[in-house]
Amino acid sequence: MQITLLKSKLHRVTTTHSELDYEGSCAIDGHLLDTAGIREYEQIQIYNIRNGERFTTYAIRAEDHSGIISVNGAAAHKANPGDLLIIATYCNLDEKQAEHFKPVMVYADENNAISHTRNTIPTQLKAAV
Repeated sequence: MQITLLKSKLHRVTTTHSELDYEGSCAIDGHLLDTAGIREYEQIQIYNIRNGERFTTYAIRAEDHSGIISVNGAAAHKANPGDLLIIATYCNLDEKQAEHFKPVMVYADENNAISHTRNTIPTQLKAAV
């Protein structure tokens, strides 16, 4: 049996651009992509913390260390500059692979620079849910 697990996430990145007249995608700072293990053109799920919008698009690479998070095309209606986003990817694994799998979670500061990474959710956060 295959199950779908969180592969990676960029947690609380800030939207820097919202470009309606642009081919659809989300441009993401290349350093963030590399750290999270997100490939260019990989499908991503975006969750807008400010307005609750949830949508699917694909990642494109922006300049490394630029801090760019640009939501483009039709998705630009779902995020504005300054909105906080969670950007997630998922993978399908069989039960045996899933036993030892850990996601990559990348946490950003207000400038979209990496503040820290984790591969588990802290126990105190699990208890609050």
